[in-house]
Amino acid sequence: MWQSNPPGSLYDYIRVASFSLGPDGRIEQWSERAAELFGIAARHAVGKDPLEVLTPADGHGRAHPSAPFLGEGGLDGREWTGLIPYQRGGRQAEAGGDGPEHGSGPGSGGGASATGRSAAGQPVAGQRVAGQSDAGQPVAGRPVAGQPVAGLPAAEQSGLAEIYVMPTQNERGERAALCVAVDVRALRGIETDIAASEAVFGQSPLGFFFFGTDLTLLRVNESFAQAFGRPADWHRGRTPHDFLPRGEAERLTAALRQVLDTGKPVSDIQLVGPVPGHSERRRWSVSLYRLHSGSGRPIGVAALATDVTRRRRAEREAAGVRRNLALLNEAGARIGNSLDLETTARELLDVAVPQFCDLAAVDLYQGLLAGDEAPPGLSDGSAELRRVAYASAVSGAPVAGGEKPVQVGEVHRYPFHSPCAAALRTAQVQFIPRREGEDGPELGAVVQSTLAVPMVARDTVVGLVQFSRTKGSEPFGERDTALAVELAARAAVCIDNARLYRREHERAVILQRSLLPPGDPEAAGLEIACRYLPANAATEVGGDWFDVIELPGHRTALVVGDVMGRGLRAAVAMGELRTAVRTLAMLDLEPAEVLSALDEIAHGLGRPGGKQSSTRGVRGGVRAADLSEVYLATCVYAVYDPVTRRCTIANAGHLPPVLVQAGGPAELLDVPPGMPLGVGGELFEETVVDLPDGALLALYTDGLVESRDHALDEGLEAFQDALTGAARPLEEVCEHVLGALDTHHGEDDIALLMARLRGLPADHVGDWTLPAEPRSVARARELAREQLPHWGLESLVDTTELLVSELVTNALRYGEGEIRLRLLLDRTLVCEVWDGGLVQPRRRRARDTDEGGRGLQLVGLLSAAWGSRRTPHGKTVWFELALPDGEIPAPDAVEALLSLY
Repeated sequence: MWQSNPPGSLYDYIRVASFSLGPDGRIEQWSERAAELFGIAARHAVGKDPLEVLTPADGHGRAHPSAPFLGEGGLDGREWTGLIPYQRGGRQAEAGGDGPEHGSGPGSGGGASATGRSAAGQPVAGQRVAGQSDAGQPVAGRPVAGQPVAGLPAAEQSGLAEIYVMPTQNERGERAALCVAVDVRALRGIETDIAASEAVFGQSPLGFFFFGTDLTLLRVNESFAQAFGRPADWHRGRTPHDFLPRGEAERLTAALRQVLDTGKPVSDIQLVGPVPGHSERRRWSVSLYRLHSGSGRPIGVAALATDVTRRRRAEREAAGVRRNLALLNEAGARIGNSLDLETTARELLDVAVPQFCDLAAVDLYQGLLAGDEAPPGLSDGSAELRRVAYASAVSGAPVAGGEKPVQVGEVHRYPFHSPCAAALRTAQVQFIPRREGEDGPELGAVVQSTLAVPMVARDTVVGLVQFSRTKGSEPFGERDTALAVELAARAAVCIDNARLYRREHERAVILQRSLLPPGDPEAAGLEIACRYLPANAATEVGGDWFDVIELPGHRTALVVGDVMGRGLRAAVAMGELRTAVRTLAMLDLEPAEVLSALDEIAHGLGRPGGKQSSTRGVRGGVRAADLSEVYLATCVYAVYDPVTRRCTIANAGHLPPVLVQAGGPAELLDVPPGMPLGVGGELFEETVVDLPDGALLALYTDGLVESRDHALDEGLEAFQDALTGAARPLEEVCEHVLGALDTHHGEDDIALLMARLRGLPADHVGDWTLPAEPRSVARARELAREQLPHWGLESLVDTTELLVSELVTNALRYGEGEIRLRLLLDRTLVCEVWDGGLVQPRRRRARDTDEGGRGLQLVGLLSAAWGSRRTPHGKTVWFELALPDGEIPAPDAVEALLSLY
C-alpha cells in the first residue's frame, strides 16, 4: 500500500534531484527537482550533453576538470561520484529563447546538429556546443555558461553538487545511466546538525534516551547507560520494565503515555531502583517531552535523566540537621522548666516521642533519688534504678528492660552483662539491635532497635534513657546517636539540678523546722495556734521566726522576730538569734534585759570572731567593717504569768501586738517601738498589761500586713477587722486571718503566733508567807502535805514534803527576810520558795565526810527540773514534779537519799 508522506521528509531538506542519460550520453529525463536545483527547465536540458547543461567553463572556455567523468560515467558500466560546480541557468541551448521557457531539445525549432566533446575534451563532429551557433558563435539572447542569469542573486547563481552516476540498461539492452544530484551546501548543513546533535547526545553528562511510539527504547547515550548500570546497546528495544522495579516502571510508562498522548512535558519524575553492581538503591529525576517530525507528526518521547541520589542524600541530611536543630531548640525550651525530677524526665520524653523515636523510658538511680551521694553499685551499673517516666507512640509496646516490662515507679536492676548495664558502667552509648527470633511479649516484634544512652551530669552517671524505634521507622544513624547523647546530657543536667535542689531544699526545710517550735506548742494557761509561710515556697526558708518558751512558775515567753532579708542567709541568722533568745530566757531575765543582750549578740553577728565591738580598723586598705555583714532584726518578747494574768512586753522595732478582749474589738497595744536588734547600745522599755481570761493576743511579722499592693496601715486595719469578734476555736481564727489577708504575695515571710489566755484557776494556786525562823520549815512541810491531797496528788506528798523542807531550810540559812511558799498546779506541779537574798544557790558535789551540801543534789535527783531566778526583791528557787499518769512511777525518795552516799 502506497503512502504519501506529508511535507517535512528528509528529501525536502537535502534537495535530491535526478536525471537520466540515454545510450548516446545525452539527457533523456530531467526531474522537476533537477530543474529547481540547477535553475534549468527540462526543455533546455533534455537531449543535451550534461556537460553543456551543468558545468560552467572557466575563463578560457575550458570545462571543470571533473566534467569528463560525468559524461563517461555509467555508460561504460562503472559507477561514478564526484563534486561538480554548477551555474544556475547553466549553458542553455541556443534555440528556444533566453530562459528555461525558450530552450529546445531534440527536434526543437533550432534544427541544427549539436557539437559535443570527446573524452579528450575536443568537440565531436556532428555535435554542437550549447549556446553556440553552428559556426561556433554565440547566439544572441541566450545565456552562456559562466554568465549570470538575470533576476537571481549572485550567491544563488553558483553552487556545488554531489552527483552519483549509476549504470542502467534500457529495454533494448543498451547502456544508459541514472544520475542523482544533491546540493552539497544543504548536505553539509545537515551533516553539521547531525554532528552537533551527536555531540550533545553523546558527550552530555546528562542521561538522554528516546522512546518510540511503541514505548520501547530507540537510543540511549553513555551517561544514561552508566547511570543505569548497563551498556548502551543493551537498552535498545527495551521497555521500562526491563531496567526498573515494577512499581517505578509502571509510573514511568504511564508518564510516557501521557506525554505521547497530550504533548505536554512532564518534569522531575522521581524514580528509585537498583543498579547492577551496587548495593545502594539509586534515585533519578526524569523529565519527558514529545518529539515531532518536520511535519509535526509525533515520532516518540525524548527523556532527560539525572542521578540525584547524592543530592537527595544531601537534602535528607540537611533536613535531618534542621530537624535535629529544631528538636534541640525545643528541648532547650521545654526541658528543665521544673525542679522536680519526675517532671523533668517526662519533659524529656515529651520532646523525644514521637519526633525522635517511637518509645522511650527514663531510669534514675534509686540511691540518688533518696539523697545518697554515692549509692552502692553506682560505679559498675549494678545499683538499683527506678523507672520514673515512660512514653510510647505505639500502644502496647513497652521498652524492654529485662525479661519483663518495667512499670513506672518500679525499682529494678539491669543484668551485669546487659547493654544497659554496660552503658551505665562505661558512660557510653550502647546500640541494641533487635535479634532475629526475638518475639517476646514485651517486644511483640515491634521494636527495631534501641539506643541506651547514659545520663551524665558533672562527670556522674545519674541514670539511663532508652530511645527505641519500631519496625518501619528509619534506623538510628550516627547523627541520631549524637542527638540522643545531646538530649540525654541536657536532661541529665536538669535532673541533676533538680536532685541537688531537692537535697538542698530538704536540708533547708529540716533546718527551718528545727528552728521553729513544734506544730502544736503547749504552755500553762494558754491555748496557742501558729502559722509560718515563707516568701519562697520553693525553699521554705526565711528569716521570720516565732517561739513559745516555758519559764519557771508556769510562765510562758511568746517571741516573734524578723531578720531583715530572705533566704538561707536570713534563716541562719534567725537560727542564731532564736538560740540566743532561748538561752537568755532560761536565765529568767526580764524582757527588756533579754532584748538588750540579744541586741549585743545581733550586733556581733557576721563580724570576724563574732566581735561585738564597733571598732572599725583598716586591713590591707579595706575597712574591716566592709568585710563584715550587717544583721538587723526586729523582735517582740512577751512574758505571760497565768497566776497574775499579767503580760510584760518589750519591743525591738517590731510591729505592736494586737489584743482582742472577749466581745470587744481588736486593738493595737501601746508598746514603745524601740530600735531593731543589731544597732547596738540601745535601751529597751517594758510594758505591763493585765489580760483577762478569754482575751486573745496576736504577734505577727510585717509580711502579714504589708505588701506592694497596700500600705502598712491598710494591712493593720484589715488584720484587726479579721480578728474582731474572734470567738471561734483558735485554729479556725488562724485560717480565717490568712484567708482574709493577702498572704500569697511572695514578697516577705509571714509568721503568726496567737495565744488565747486562760490563767490558772485560784484553786490551783497555793500561796503562803512564812516568817524567817526555824519552825517555818515544819510549817512548810505541813502546808504541802495538806494541799496535795486536795489536788489528788497523794503519790507526790512525800517527795514534795522532802524537797520543800530542803528549799525552806536553804532560804533560812542563806536568804534574807520573809519566806514565801507557792504551789502551782497545771500540767506539772511547781513549788517556789521566795526570799529576799540575792545570792543564787549553787549545786556542788559533797565529799563523803561532809555533813551537809547534799540538799540541792537531792532536789536534782527527785525533781523533773529545778532552778532559781532573780526577782525585784530577791530570788526564787523552784522545782517541778511531773504529775503521776499511772505508767511512770514517782521517784523513790529513799533510793535517792541512799544514792548520795
